[in-house]
Amino acid sequence: MLRLSPVDYNRLFQNGALEGCFGGGEANVAVSLAQLGDEAVFVSKFPQNAVGEAALRTLKGYGVNTSHILWGGKRMGIYYMEKGASQRPSVCIYDRMGSSFQTSRPEEYCWKEIMQGVQWFHFTGITPALGKDLASACLDACRAAKEAGATISCDLNYRGKLWSREDAGKAMGELCRYVDVCIGNESDAADVFGMKLRNTQVVKGQLDMDEYRKLAEMLMDRFPFRIVAMTLRGSISASDNDWSAMLYDGEHCYFSTKYHLHMVDRVGGGDAFAGGLIHALAEGRAHEYALEFAVAASALKHSINGDFNLVTSAEVETLMNGDGSGRVQR
Repeated sequence: MLRLSPVDYNRLFQNGALEGCFGGGEANVAVSLAQLGDEAVFVSKFPQNAVGEAALRTLKGYGVNTSHILWGGKRMGIYYMEKGASQRPSVCIYDRMGSSFQTSRPEEYCWKEIMQGVQWFHFTGITPALGKDLASACLDACRAAKEAGATISCDLNYRGKLWSREDAGKAMGELCRYVDVCIGNESDAADVFGMKLRNTQVVKGQLDMDEYRKLAEMLMDRFPFRIVAMTLRGSISASDNDWSAMLYDGEHCYFSTKYHLHMVDRVGGGDAFAGGLIHALAEGRAHEYALEFAVAASALKHSINGDFNLVTSAEVETLMNGDGSGRVQR
């Protein structure tokens, strides 16, 4: 997607200027993985014009394999992002109808070929939210990934501006039958599957850890997940959040270090968590390590403008090891 944002913390069209960059759930994860040293392949459809070509150059520039990008359609999907500050929340406006990807057909994607040799397949709940054809394409991809022996992860990522809870529950309920690693938060579980926490109020920064374990158990009871990972965001204001996560593997429940974030840009934080988690789990790391790596990676993302998490494994490990001072590196 093309992201258009006011400069700094201005409101939309406050001074008539917008900054452009590229992003989007799966693309953000692909860039995160490439930056961490993994081979990441991104599958989508771009318009054959200067915008599509710029998006391709951007992904390739960050080391993402774009060999399965399709070309055609009329336009790139757009979203307008107004970054919040202090007590003013961020605002996101989607303009995706009729985009090259949104109008693509399931039969255009040769999943059997795409999945050859693939170790891991990741998708988000945003893709099936774009229409029945893309929900079908996701289902085809999951089936092909299973046949190829790949691990499948999904970030539930419910977006109320794209589809209803009823439609989300139906489509994601079918897709999650193929998922091994489920990623999300308490809002996603409530909106998509109607599973609600009782003693947690994110807007007040109050999180009940026991409730999160119960929620993970409920998700595992319904779906064949091997791992459920949830980000825990305590929203103090638009500028300051507490950030941590939990991971449940059916036996042990791990809770990560908590970071206090003074945010530059929160968009892509969850995708950075997913990228860090996939990276560590695919390396065969212990679950507790993978959780800490993912949380540290996503904490660093909140300090970077744009959708992409442009950090290295060494930078993540430095933060994991307790150096969050932000001192100048000389």
